[in-house]
Amino acid sequence: MSAERKAALVSGLTRAAVTMTLAGIRYRHPHATPREQQLRLALITLGAELARKAFPEIDTLDEK
Repeated sequence: MSAERKAALVSGLTRAAVTMTLAGIRYRHPHATPREQQLRLALITLGAELARKAFPEIDTLDEK
């Protein structure tokens, strides 16, 4: 498999994973704004410590 094909495959899988993660966030938090969804995605993908450093407003999210 060429490097270009491998990169395309990894890129597609990454997009699919993000799409599924966002769907799960929307399911668990149906009233979340798009910004809240992105902050929750950051928590999942970056981990709490790094996400809080990058996005201090994360601490304002309701954890219900």
